[in-house]
Amino acid sequence: MDFVIFIMAMGALIFGADFIVNQSERIALRFNISEFIIGSTLIALGTSLPEMAASMAASFDGKSEIAIANAVGSNIMNITLVLAVIFIVAKNFNPERDFFAKDSIWALMPILVFLLMSIDGEIGKFDAFLLFVLMFAYLLFLFQDARNEGLEEINQAFTGEFSWLRSIGLLFIGFTLVVLGASFAIDAASNIAKTFGVSEWLIGVVVIAFGTSLPELIVSVTAVYKGKVGMAIGNIIGSNLANTTMVIGGAAMVNNLNISLEAYHYDLALMTAATVMLIYITANKLYSKPAGISLLILLSLFLYEKVYPIVPLS
Repeated sequence: MDFVIFIMAMGALIFGADFIVNQSERIALRFNISEFIIGSTLIALGTSLPEMAASMAASFDGKSEIAIANAVGSNIMNITLVLAVIFIVAKNFNPERDFFAKDSIWALMPILVFLLMSIDGEIGKFDAFLLFVLMFAYLLFLFQDARNEGLEEINQAFTGEFSWLRSIGLLFIGFTLVVLGASFAIDAASNIAKTFGVSEWLIGVVVIAFGTSLPELIVSVTAVYKGKVGMAIGNIIGSNLANTTMVIGGAAMVNNLNISLEAYHYDLALMTAATVMLIYITANKLYSKPAGISLLILLSLFLYEKVYPIVPLS
């Protein structure tokens, strides 16, 4: 039954993603807002709702490991899986925006801040407040940058009638399908994983993280197929920043989160390495299939480390 639920949840994700991309594109064209800005704000925050819901629920139940592992694993999946798939499936990847010059620091900064906060073994409410401030600073930067960037990136004129009621209604339907689809996918995947008797951290960093990364995967791939590469990259950068700030911060506001850098050093190091690889790719504009394959290799190392002790390959 869990497998059937998982498949149905995937269908909801696909339909919801299509609504989100279509209406976000209409809003961008209507108001001369760059696709990157839409992707890194509206879509990124929307597709991060499953992570936030899952982590806050876990924190409420006193499961700090799942709350943090969900965000860490999602950051890893977004780069090593979602970005890799984008590079592999994209036929023409020539974004106008210089992601390295404008956005790379925002991909790494929240990771470094989170690691510094974790040294004392706890993410408290003051830490959560600072993480929220960091997210606000990012949004402020984007909207200030959009004053010039938006007019430069939009090359298409908006045609047809625009209705706020229709767009907001379809966006609401899209986000609802995405969130519910991810929720059911997470529950089904978690039930399957628990039959193997794995730890809460492992369930969070692999199973739940994969489930909550499905919205980013579906939305980004859909955007790439529609030629909206800026929206796809913006979704990943914005989602990762939201995971580290809003998701962990929101969970810490519910209850203080305990974290051991020593116990989970591999996953935290891999998350940092994946972010550094993202910066290197944007710095050298390596938007290609080889770059996607390199990211998949990093994902393979992560899954091998997590899954092999439970299900040996030989």
